[in-house]
Amino acid sequence: MAAVETGAIHPTAIIDAGARLHPSVSVGPYSIIGAGVEIGEGTTVGPHVVLKGPMRIGRDNTIFQFASLGEISQDKTAKYEDATRVEIGDGNTIREYVTIQRGTLKTAEGLTKVGDRNWIMANAHIAHDCVVGNDNILANGTTLAGHVTIEDWAGIGGFTLIHQYCRIGGHAFTGGGSVILKDVPPFMMIEGQPAKARGINSEGLKRRGFSPEEISDIKDAYKLIYISDLLMVDVKVKLAEMAVTSTHCARLLAFIESSTRSIVR
Repeated sequence: MAAVETGAIHPTAIIDAGARLHPSVSVGPYSIIGAGVEIGEGTTVGPHVVLKGPMRIGRDNTIFQFASLGEISQDKTAKYEDATRVEIGDGNTIREYVTIQRGTLKTAEGLTKVGDRNWIMANAHIAHDCVVGNDNILANGTTLAGHVTIEDWAGIGGFTLIHQYCRIGGHAFTGGGSVILKDVPPFMMIEGQPAKARGINSEGLKRRGFSPEEISDIKDAYKLIYISDLLMVDVKVKLAEMAVTSTHCARLLAFIESSTRSIVR
């Protein structure tokens, strides 16, 4: 069978009249695109993909075979007629058997949202009301329960399980098979069942252009949070002092202060 050309719709694909596809969108054999799905310029939909609306998919995404995006959530309260939706940004790679499900009425937005340039590997699951930022990597089998937030530039190791309502801070990294029950602060490297802090994501920070001085500040913050014997109330006081000269320490402090589940510690 010939490869799908740019802008080609395979004759076996089923596309509802209520779907809106840019003329440059490619759709592979046997894919099904339902009403209320909007797909932007340059996006490629592989074979045997199921897309359901309401859902907006941006430009230049690549969606591989057997992905299921926009389906009703697995929350028992969810109904097909609920005013909930999925939004997916630009430049994402969504591999085989990925599932991204609609939000629920448990939030005002009713939205599951994925940002830009994320690399989402096979069998990953993004549940209802999750918010995934930009430039993240979700390795094979990553599972996000409902209401999970992942900021930007995080690396989620294969088969990581993330409890509902947890947040993963920017530039954090999780080891494969981790079970995350609490919030993971930015820049941290965590691993285990349940997950514990193992250091900072220094290699990732170097690759993204963090200076030696910035990495040193983050290391000092890590030692304060995870190695010192200080109570968290005292840790916050020390972090506030460090935040005067370090935006990254300020970011850590803001993350900790806004945590509702407490942090992995």
